Amino acid sequence: MNLKTVTGFIKIEHTLFSLPLIFSGAFLAENSWPSLRLSVLMIYAGAGARVVALALNRIIDRHIDSQNPRTRDRHLSLGSLKLFEAWIITWGGLVLYLFSAWLISDFCLKWAWVPLVGFAAYPFFKRFTKWTHLGLGLVWSFIPAAGYLAVKPSLEGILPVLILGLFSVFWLAGFDIIYATMDEAFDREAGLFSLPACWGANKAIKAAGFFHLISFLVLVVMYGVWFSGPLTVMLLALIGILLFMEQRFSHHVDLAFFKINAVIGFAIFAFVISGSKGF
Repeated sequence: MNLKTVTGFIKIEHTLFSLPLIFSGAFLAENSWPSLRLSVLMIYAGAGARVVALALNRIIDRHIDSQNPRTRDRHLSLGSLKLFEAWIITWGGLVLYLFSAWLISDFCLKWAWVPLVGFAAYPFFKRFTKWTHLGLGLVWSFIPAAGYLAVKPSLEGILPVLILGLFSVFWLAGFDIIYATMDEAFDREAGLFSLPACWGANKAIKAAGFFHLISFLVLVVMYGVWFSGPLTVMLLALIGILLFMEQRFSHHVDLAFFKINAVIGFAIFAFVISGSKGF
């Protein structure tokens, strides 16, 4: 087990999707940037949680992955990473996550189990429901709340963060549907559930567009109730354009899923900062 194999297995670069949401929630806690120490601990906690989530997904789905032409070259399927090595990586991510949560506050450590339940449950969703995408979105909705609670270990004033979490549910569900179109035929043959497998790709993409519309309207509500400023309006418009582009280029999954979504994440962060400051 070498460093290249480990980094390829955990795909730590995907943390770029979650960090903007973590820091958006943190910023909403006190309308300011958290301290350097807390920021570093939040990054460590987010990275550790990401490792646990992805490693569990790979471990639980390893037999499915070995049969899927798209995923049969993953490390566990190929044997370039042994199962016990995958578990070592999982436990390493868990230790990093829990240790960082403990250093942040006793409150965070006390409630650190909640996302872990979601990480362990999500891989099983596609075995029994076509709404698995919303299940993953629900798991992602914990992210901004985690950032908020890292700064302010209290539920007081958390409503805007919960609304941002609602945005996360439908944003994530929409782009997870787009990603799932790559496995439409395999999922159907294997008896797995997803909207593309159950409805077909074209109808599923329309559902993804509907979810993205809801996510955008959630941000409109956030602006109308809590935010202000002309720059914030421009960022809101930019996010709307990016969500439209994600739908427009849904057949280019690499562009829609990875590149556009990474930009949306940072646009959301800028939207939150700008709106909170009234820019």
